Amino acid sequence: MSAVDPNWEVVIGLEIHAQLATKSKIFSGASTAYGAEPNTQTSVVDIALPGVLPVLNKEAVHMAVKFGMAIDAEVADRSVFARKNYFYPDLPKGYQISQFDLPIVGMGHINIELENGERKTIGVTRAHLEEDAGKSLHEDYAGMTGIDLNRAGTPLLEIVSEPDMRSAKEAVAYMKKIHTLVQYIGICDGNMQEGSFRCDANVSVRPKGQEEFGTRAELKNINSFRFVERAINIEVERQIDLIEDGGEVVQETRLYDSVKNETRSMRSKEEANDYRYFPDPDLLPVIITEEYRQQVRAELPELPEQKQQRYMDELGLSAYDAGVITSSLALSSYLVTVYEKTGDAKLSANWITGELSARLNREEIEIQNASVDADALAQLLLRLKDNTISGKIAKDVLDAMWNGEGSADEVIESKGLKQITDTGAIEAFVEEVIANNPSQFEELKGGKEKMMGFFVGQVMKMSKGKANPAQVNELIRSKMK
Repeated sequence: MSAVDPNWEVVIGLEIHAQLATKSKIFSGASTAYGAEPNTQTSVVDIALPGVLPVLNKEAVHMAVKFGMAIDAEVADRSVFARKNYFYPDLPKGYQISQFDLPIVGMGHINIELENGERKTIGVTRAHLEEDAGKSLHEDYAGMTGIDLNRAGTPLLEIVSEPDMRSAKEAVAYMKKIHTLVQYIGICDGNMQEGSFRCDANVSVRPKGQEEFGTRAELKNINSFRFVERAINIEVERQIDLIEDGGEVVQETRLYDSVKNETRSMRSKEEANDYRYFPDPDLLPVIITEEYRQQVRAELPELPEQKQQRYMDELGLSAYDAGVITSSLALSSYLVTVYEKTGDAKLSANWITGELSARLNREEIEIQNASVDADALAQLLLRLKDNTISGKIAKDVLDAMWNGEGSADEVIESKGLKQITDTGAIEAFVEEVIANNPSQFEELKGGKEKMMGFFVGQVMKMSKGKANPAQVNELIRSKMK
């Protein structure tokens, strides 16, 4: 069964959990730094020992308001923390401090670009502050579970979308947009491997034309764009198959298994009343003034859509290139460095969105982990601009640089790749190719313009790609007179 069956409509809403980039936890002074030995970064407040009192981290509030401002959302005058009661081994205090009725950020929106070039607005229902739980570790414990409470109390912003997405690709586009935005405004590092940016997907299906929603399943804790797309598609397929076979979808929480590429039931889905929410008696309401909102709005940096427009207006980039480059803060910084050194924005962008991105995608790595940094790529492009090498050779040089064979200049020198710009030498190649292909040359002279590509190609082959293509073209045309 196809996930895009024309008889069915998919309805998706995402709950994104972004760990806020504060130095200490949301209600204690314990560090939030990643990678410490288990249980070395927790405090009596994080595990709610009797008699302790939580103190709200002002910076976490600041970051939440910043997000609200960035998505043109309502930022509440008054928001309240509540206790969400449930038992889990990595939540020793038996409740999580979160927000329920009165979240800090209300309705806002995000614009996404669809594959066909159209834009779609996705509603953001709310974004609320809460503390993260600890982590259950199942490896290395011979059938037992280890508990690491370092993460317990780390501030989270839970960003809840409206059920506005109608395909897995739309969901990924929305998730990527949020991922980019939280990094731009400096509230989350977006590191999905470390779990600082993850999402739950609420997925349901309904017959085309039906108004009411189908029964939804919640897919928990997915930490990569690729897995989000896979998990949604496989769940859609499961639900459609189930209904068409006469079954019913049960409201439940499901886990996505990336190894088996399947979703499986974890537990029945809890409703809000199952958690017995009540206002936390130890925390005062958060009051946000209009003056504070405006202060935070004034602090906002240039947002991705603004940067994209500026790159189009000032640097002459296409909407596509500008969109790709501004989709990541790291990619945008990379372009700025290359452009500053080469003085050629379009050439820089073409190579970043083309050759460089192809290698990043192939190896499934981010730009910050690329084996060729911005300075190194700029050096390569300068050798392209000054005609030391041709475009074709430049790709070979990039491959060698990528494999750690040295800088552009070192690779060009060691492999003898300098472009031939000596007119006499190129002319000798041209004359030989014409002499070997007299009938084709007559066709070219007779107006068959596509034969030009044949002759240029033959000369490039003979010169092992080192002849300057522009000079080759010019010399062939001079022979046609």
